[in-house]
Amino acid sequence: MRGDDRQQGAMFSYLSPEERVPRDHPVRAIRQLVDRALTELSPRFNRLYARLGRPSIPPEQLLRALLLQVLYTVRSERQLMEQLHYNMLFRWFVGLNLDEPVWAVTVFTKNRERLLRGNVAEAFFQAVLGAAERAGLLSKEHFTVDGTLVQAWAGQKSFQPRRGRRRPLSPDDPGNPTVNFRGKPRSNTTHASTTDPEARLAKRALGQEAKLAYAGHVLMDNRHGLAVATRVTPATGFAERETAVALVRAVRWRRRRITLGTDRGYDTRDCVAQLRAHGVTPHVAQVTRHHRSQVDRRTTRHPGYALSQRRRARVEEIFGWLKTIGLQRQTRHRGLARVGWMFTFATAAYNLRRMQRLLRTGGVS
Repeated sequence: MRGDDRQQGAMFSYLSPEERVPRDHPVRAIRQLVDRALTELSPRFNRLYARLGRPSIPPEQLLRALLLQVLYTVRSERQLMEQLHYNMLFRWFVGLNLDEPVWAVTVFTKNRERLLRGNVAEAFFQAVLGAAERAGLLSKEHFTVDGTLVQAWAGQKSFQPRRGRRRPLSPDDPGNPTVNFRGKPRSNTTHASTTDPEARLAKRALGQEAKLAYAGHVLMDNRHGLAVATRVTPATGFAERETAVALVRAVRWRRRRITLGTDRGYDTRDCVAQLRAHGVTPHVAQVTRHHRSQVDRRTTRHPGYALSQRRRARVEEIFGWLKTIGLQRQTRHRGLARVGWMFTFATAAYNLRRMQRLLRTGGVS
């Protein structure tokens, strides 16, 4: 017998969101890891909020919502609020009941600003990293460092001369004028973006288009490919080499002698010397053209060097995930501090996704 197509919904639901989320869903394991990290951050949250006044969005729910935005590639806060209206999985993960109202977009954005000022992203990243260390997922001895460009939220037309006359607006469209850059020299010393002054004009390789961008850096543990440190810097020609030394110094277990795998861009005298001075064995990919490599057979003859060079390719998986899923191909924020906050938070989301897989398969992935 064919059933009737009834359109009227029931007035009451006797199932909670907890019962509707499958037991083997990946976000369940991620939710457990996130809740433990947020419990550690509770004292920090107490310092950020006043004891009196109107209650704000709970910081735990705010961070869970931001985490969903990264994990599910939700392009804007407006779309995120729309998902929270009808997506039961999102409501369960954030901690909202089915009949609770969803926040207004402007309210959500203003509450997020408090977390941006409180350096919560780095604290959350360290809490997630502590969970990975307790689970035995970190080696503490062998690492890889690399950098990538994060395109800024600014267009090429905003890259204007620092001093002197501005280009006259084109009569065809004064609001969005046509500009021809061909044959006109532009550099970071003479020009700056009017939209995001901290962004720099940079390109990843010869022959590629130069774009306004920031440089994002990741220090990766070679055992399971987890990120252990991040940093965002202005996109300069020396940013990768300078940041490599800073990331190594920031690692908590730096008292041990460690190895560091890198690509050819780090094969310079100053970079190798500084790494050795901090107790790091530089497993740098050798440059064979035009100049002599700064690492010789004393380093490359060991089997560990070849192993580091094979493992360092895994850092590209982090950058690939951050750009295709984690909304870091082009940032939606302006300014070095905000871009760095979101880059660190997105990297923590990658670690959570990676840890969920590793813990499910017993550390094999």
